Amino acid sequence: MATFISVPLKKSSEVDLVKPLSKFVTSTYPPGEEQTEYLRAVEELNKLRKSALGRPLDKHESSLEILLRYYDQLCAIEPKFPFAELCVTFTWKDAFDKGSLFGGSVKLALASVGYEKTCVLFNVGALASQIASEQNLDNDEGLKTAAKFYQLASGAFAHIKDTVLSALNREPTMDISPETVGTLSQIMLSQAQEVFVLKATSDKMKDAIVAKLANQAADYYGDAFKQCQYKENLPKEVLPVLATKHCMMQATAELRQSALANQKKKFGEEIARLQHATELVKIAASRYDEYVNVKDLSDKINRALTAAKKDNDFIYHDRVPEVKDLEHIGKASLVKATAVQTPLSQKFSDLFEKMVPMAVQQSVSAANSRRADTVNRLIGSMREATNLCNGVLASLNLPAALEDLSGEAVPQSILEKSRAVVQQGGLQSIEQLIKDLPELLQRNREILDESFKMLDDEEATDNELRAKFNQRWNRTPSGDLYKPLRAEGNNFRNVLDKAVQADQVVKERYTAHCEMIALLCKPENELSAAIPSANPAKTLQGSEVVNVLRAQLAQLDEVKREREVLEGEVKSVTFDMTTKFLTALAQDGAINEEALTASELETRYGSHTQRVQQNLRRQEELLSQIQVSHQEFSALKQSNSEANNREEVLKKLASAHDSYIEISSNTKEGTKFYNDLTEILLKFQNKCSDIVFARKTERDELLKELQQSIAREPSAPSFNVPSYQSNTPAPASGGPTPAPRTVFTQQQPQAKPQPPARPPPPNVPPQAASASAQISTPVAPSSTNPPPVAPPTGPSQAQGPPYPTYQGYPGYYQMPVNYNPYAYGQFNMPYMPYQAQGQAGYPGGPPAQQPYPYPQQPPQQQQQPYYPQQ
Repeated sequence: MATFISVPLKKSSEVDLVKPLSKFVTSTYPPGEEQTEYLRAVEELNKLRKSALGRPLDKHESSLEILLRYYDQLCAIEPKFPFAELCVTFTWKDAFDKGSLFGGSVKLALASVGYEKTCVLFNVGALASQIASEQNLDNDEGLKTAAKFYQLASGAFAHIKDTVLSALNREPTMDISPETVGTLSQIMLSQAQEVFVLKATSDKMKDAIVAKLANQAADYYGDAFKQCQYKENLPKEVLPVLATKHCMMQATAELRQSALANQKKKFGEEIARLQHATELVKIAASRYDEYVNVKDLSDKINRALTAAKKDNDFIYHDRVPEVKDLEHIGKASLVKATAVQTPLSQKFSDLFEKMVPMAVQQSVSAANSRRADTVNRLIGSMREATNLCNGVLASLNLPAALEDLSGEAVPQSILEKSRAVVQQGGLQSIEQLIKDLPELLQRNREILDESFKMLDDEEATDNELRAKFNQRWNRTPSGDLYKPLRAEGNNFRNVLDKAVQADQVVKERYTAHCEMIALLCKPENELSAAIPSANPAKTLQGSEVVNVLRAQLAQLDEVKREREVLEGEVKSVTFDMTTKFLTALAQDGAINEEALTASELETRYGSHTQRVQQNLRRQEELLSQIQVSHQEFSALKQSNSEANNREEVLKKLASAHDSYIEISSNTKEGTKFYNDLTEILLKFQNKCSDIVFARKTERDELLKELQQSIAREPSAPSFNVPSYQSNTPAPASGGPTPAPRTVFTQQQPQAKPQPPARPPPPNVPPQAASASAQISTPVAPSSTNPPPVAPPTGPSQAQGPPYPTYQGYPGYYQMPVNYNPYAYGQFNMPYMPYQAQGQAGYPGGPPAQQPYPYPQQPPQQQQQPYYPQQ
């Protein structure tokens, strides 16, 4: 009775996890101790996979422990690595498919870590079932271990049933389909319950308890049998084993309940239950004896039945009720599928414990983006205020107007601006930067175009193959898979278009101010000669208006310096949301990034925002005061054309200095932008290259599978049965008739065969009749392999090779290629005796008497047998 079903392991192809995961680590984490630790963990993960899947596993708990650790590690790293972007393809074969001569086993390749987890968990259940089946059930420890692992296997298969479709997002192979794993889970649960029946029997528990446990086991086996009836992919011995176990568990329950009836003096019920148990065991023995041994249980029931009948016949004379009138036996379940809750392994430690999940990484990235927007907004408002201030002062020719009261010498502020421009490289530096921008732009465009070209080429190939193979090309369309990448690439293209517009603005500003910038780059004497002179009618030295203006300009300079300090403080604020996001993910299972980030930004930058606003208001007030004071200053100055020309040139020089500083800053930022974008685009290109390579590998695998499936298909379509094999009227007397054919059937041959559906044949000569009778003599069937039964009249369509050793036709050999089946028959041609080796073969039929539309082979004078004679 101790025949248990175990599940075979799935086999996986080798996968290199080091290259894609290491590339992600090096691109995400800066060089240092953290990156080195993660790269070492990637190597350990790859070794763990090889240990779990790259070698045959012993049926021992240590092998199961490796599988459990690898499954736990997959669960731990799934949220930490973007496997969808890394395109790591996992290939697994169907556990129950044995393959064929021309094609290998059915397999599926998916770039999904969920698929890898599902297949590894299937192997956990399979190996657990194998370990349980290897236990010694004669001792208590073996029974406990078997029950434990059967329940673990049941839980693993049940978990796959609930999660496989969402994990794969496509149709799985038959072995991990919800229907198959649901059946396997029920089978494992049934076997766990049976182990408890054996343990209860071993512990000599009460008959009532054992009966309930056995009845529940029979119920479980019955459910498994119903689910298994239409699973063609499961091994052929599963169904009869389940049917036998169902009968035997039910028989065991009846046997134990009969003992309980005996104790209650219900002897008729005892006999009825034993008779029912006997019938169940006979059914199992007659149909499935080759799969499960029922002799011991059968003998035990027969002895109990004999003794009960004897006692009842001679002593009690109790009425034996019908089985349908018996009270139903109760049920008691002691098993439950073990829930899959990570970690499954007691010895598991996460190799990437310090790495944060992708959800946290993405939230941190979004938070950093919001932080950058806040910082840029604050710094941008301060720089905009500085530019506004410089523009207003340049339009008023301040402070140069206060320094140029003599009207002859170059104002000190202009000289300082000239020296600043020369120190920063002058006109040549920004000319070179502006000249480099188009080259940097073109390099980035080429990288982006090449990335799109790779995607376009692979997508075109995928569409061609999809059009060629139609529904057989059942992988995800490249167009759908590349949508995120194309969206990301289009975003980069929009960024480049905006950068081109910004470059154009810089060039226009440079063109407008290049003449004055060139003048600032000249020596002091040339600069002085280029500025017109003016002789004021009166001096304004010591004027109250001049003193007020200088004081106001000094206050404005102080506001500018305060902004520079404030800008440095804003840039140096530390901002790390990792801890808060991890806490939120652990507590709520989700991260409300926007709310958490907004709260943290207000805490970190709220005071800085207030100080920036105060600074801007202070500048606005000072500029208003400076404009009023400048109007009074201008009214005191002598107004003439020379003075106006000199003031205009000084204004242009001051504006040229400010423009030079801004253009230089813009071109340097543009150069840095393009260089940084080049690195980002190269990563994008690598990402496109990786996914295209993975798709090509997947495409090659799928093409190979399609070729194998095509090779397994029939080489020709089904054809119609020829007219001479159908139920048509027999040919006229004297013509050839079909030879008798051997037909396999599962039915017991009748002593008197039934007449055929066609009309009766013509009269048969005695010799042919005796030969026909000799050929069609029925043979008694055996219980395991029914013999062929040839119908006594007319042939039916052949259903297999002829049976080799039936009486009257010794040493049968397959007919030669030129053998004519119409040369003799049952009705009008004498039977041709068997020809020994060296004698002439079977002659062909006379071609003149062929009533059939099919051409016949010409008669042969000598024909050797198709196979050599023994």
